[in-house]
Formats: sequence, structure tokens, C-alpha cells
Amino acid sequence: MHKKISIAITLVLMASIIQVPLFANHLSCSDNSHCMRSLKRQDATMNKDIVDIAAGDDRFETLVAALKAAGLVDTLKGNGPFTVFAPTDDAFDKLSPGTVDDLLKPENKDTLVNILTYHVLAGKVTAEDAAKLDGKEVSMVNGDKAKIEVRDGSVYIDGAKVIITDIMAKNGIIHVIDTVMMP
Repeated sequence: MHKKISIAITLVLMASIIQVPLFANHLSCSDNSHCMRSLKRQDATMNKDIVDIAAGDDRFETLVAALKAAGLVDTLKGNGPFTVFAPTDDAFDKLSPGTVDDLLKPENKDTLVNILTYHVLAGKVTAEDAAKLDGKEVSMVNGDKAKIEVRDGSVYIDGAKVIITDIMAKNGIIHVIDTVMMP
């Protein structure tokens, strides 16, 4: 009898371990090849920090340049954990012409730091956790509050839509957003 219970517990634990990465990425696995590619990508990012992941993805060239100009690279390479709402290059392109160039100037470093740290939460917040915060405000690293909302099944933070969720890093998690948030 004890052996059957032990086997059952082992099977349940193994099933939960195997399923966790699938739920963490909110994948719909209609075929195993899609799931396996996603799991391999997830495994590859788990060994990298937030900055290395962003630097290795050409959708975040502007963000990486901004992190360097703001002097935040070492901070986001630190232990964390951090939750970063990472705007894509397309999100930065939505800003008024010349805004990014102005923000990257040394004399605007404090403003740039304020904007970038408005995209970071201390701690690790998954998409599932964020969805549970619907209608609530969260304190960002810069000290300002940002409101989280769920609309039509999508999570928004300060009006920016989360378009890719749960990119796991060794020091936190990245959610990709479609708009640069302004504190």
C-alpha cells in the first residue's frame, strides 16, 4: 500500500515539474515540436541575466542603448530578482521624433534613469501574478506607482500592453510591452 502511494506521489510531482515551464510561458501546445522549441528557448534564457537577454535580441537595441546611457547595466545584471517591462524598439519609435536622442544625452541621464526604473519592479512577477493585480497599483523601482489592468484577456501596465510574457532570466523575468511608459 505504501509503495503505491509513494509511486502516485512521485508521478504527481513529476507531472507538476514537467508542466511548470509550459504554464510559465502560457503556451498552447498543439504539437510537441512547438513546446520543445519553447522549452529550449526558456532553458537558454534561464542561464542569462536580464541585460544579456535584451542585448541578444534585436528588438531591444534602443532599450540596451538607454540602459548603457543611464548606467543601469550593472544594476540589471545584479542578483535581483527584477521584473522588467521591456519596451521594444517599435515602442520607442512611438515617442515624438528626437525624444530618444535627447534622452540619451549625458545631461538627461537623471530623466532617463527615472523613465527606465519606471519599467522595473523589485521581485519576480509572472504574467499570472500580474493578471491577479487587475485594478491595483504597483510600486516601481523609481518610487512611482503604475496601474495594472486586464482588458480582453491582455495585461496592461500604465496603458502599455504586455505583448510577450514570462521570459525567464537567472535574475528575474521580462515582460515585453508595446509602449514606453512615462512616469
